[in-house]
Amino acid sequence: MMRRSFLGFLTSLAFIGSANAEGEAEARKAASTAQLKKEGVPFIDHLPTIETEAESRRRTKDEVVKRAIALVIVAVTAETNDRNFLGNLISQFGAEGFFTPKEQAFVGNPVATEQDRANFSWRYEGAFVMLWALQVFKNLGRPDKPCDVSRMVSVLRDLDTEGLLKRANLRPQSELLDAADLIYRYNWAVMDARVNGKAAPAGLERDVVVERHYALNWLIGYMGQEWDNISTDT
Repeated sequence: MMRRSFLGFLTSLAFIGSANAEGEAEARKAASTAQLKKEGVPFIDHLPTIETEAESRRRTKDEVVKRAIALVIVAVTAETNDRNFLGNLISQFGAEGFFTPKEQAFVGNPVATEQDRANFSWRYEGAFVMLWALQVFKNLGRPDKPCDVSRMVSVLRDLDTEGLLKRANLRPQSELLDAADLIYRYNWAVMDARVNGKAAPAGLERDVVVERHYALNWLIGYMGQEWDNISTDT
C-alpha cells in the first residue's frame, strides 16, 4: 500500500510539472500575441508554443561573448573586405578559435563572392542580439530597422574579450525565451506576407526579423542545432 501511494505521489508530481510547463509556454505565447495585436501584426492562433525553460538550452556567458565577437568580425569583413583589418581584429580579440566552419571558410577566403559578402554582412544583427542577451544593450527593440552598427562597433572597440566578459551578464533564460517566442511570430508574419506577394506588415524589416530569429534560436538551443545549421521555420 505504501509503495502504491509513493508511485501515485510521483505520478502526481510529474503531472504537475507537465501542467506548469504547458502553462509557461502558453503564457509566453499569449504575451507575444498581445504584443502583435497592439502593433497590428498578423498572427495565427494555431502557431505552436516554443520551448520552456526546462526544455531549452542555457548558453554560457563565454559562449555568447565569443559568438558576439565572431559575428561582428565576419560582418565587418563582409562589409569592408579588408584583410589587414580582419587580422588586426582577430588578434585584438584573440578570436582565432571563435569561428564556425562556415565562418572560417569565409574569413579565410580573400576572394569571397558578392553573395557571400552580402549574406555575412547581415550578421551584425545577430551580434546585436548577443550583446542584448549579455545586457550590454538594454533594449532589443522592434525588428523594423537594422541595428546601430556604429554604436555596436564603438562599444566593442573599447573592450577586448576579457573586458566584454567582465562587463557582460547573461539575461535570465525566461527573457531570452520571451524574445524568441515573439520573433518566431514576427517571422511567421513577414514570411506569410512574402508568400502572398505583400510587403512586410507593420513596418517590420524582413531581413532583420530573420537574422534575429536565427540568433535567438541559437541562444535557446532550438532543436540542438549549432550556429551553421540553425533553422528559422515557422
